[in-house]
Amino acid sequence: MGSSYDHAITVFSPDGHLFQVEYAQEAVKKGSTAVGLRGEGIVVLGVEKRSVPKLQDERTVRKIHKLDDHVCMAFSGLTADARILVNMARVECQSYRLTMEDPVSMSYIARHIASVKQHFTQRPGLRPFGLSTLIVGFDYDGSAHLFQTDPSGTFHEWKANAIGRSGKTVREFLEKHYTDEIAASDEACIKLTVRALLEVVQSGGKNIELAVMRRGKPLEILDSKTVEKLVEETEKERDAETEAKKKAAGKS
Repeated sequence: MGSSYDHAITVFSPDGHLFQVEYAQEAVKKGSTAVGLRGEGIVVLGVEKRSVPKLQDERTVRKIHKLDDHVCMAFSGLTADARILVNMARVECQSYRLTMEDPVSMSYIARHIASVKQHFTQRPGLRPFGLSTLIVGFDYDGSAHLFQTDPSGTFHEWKANAIGRSGKTVREFLEKHYTDEIAASDEACIKLTVRALLEVVQSGGKNIELAVMRRGKPLEILDSKTVEKLVEETEKERDAETEAKKKAAGKS
């Protein structure tokens, strides 16, 4: 069925599918895992770092990008597409600031990125962006936000979410473990993000990149030593919980 209707982006199949958009969503599922989490006074982004060739400078391979002083974004999917989208979003942030004399609101920039993506699903001669994004930051009133956009141009706000390879598995983990008590603690938010990534990242801290933004403070990309320490602490806590559950099961 798909082969007859997947050549043109503007043509629906008889059962209501836009196959090029669905193919773009498949590209996202093959991308690195990215996790976003919103606390009361903090937002956290964590991404899976793929191994790079020995002679390549890993600083040129970034999955987390700053859009404005109070907004940053992680993505999963095609890196080249992400570079174009990041540049568009940065220009829009500065254009809004110049026109309105205020920093861009989180809902506005999320809606703008989603609108750009949707535009590329409805015009002949174009193709959808092959990436999903997690956009985090703070509004002028100090409220934290996390938005997710996908290749179709839809966007939603979340408390915690994951995209990319094994995104569904990580999202289910977050649904089980995210609580208001964790959202109230900056340290707990960071550790839950690390723990969620460890569900799919097997090689520990060297393949994890973390970015943290606290209310009223600039974006902070955690260095590798700090990430390694967080991973060690998280693994110890996880092992202790597992051991406690085994003992409880043995007594019962």
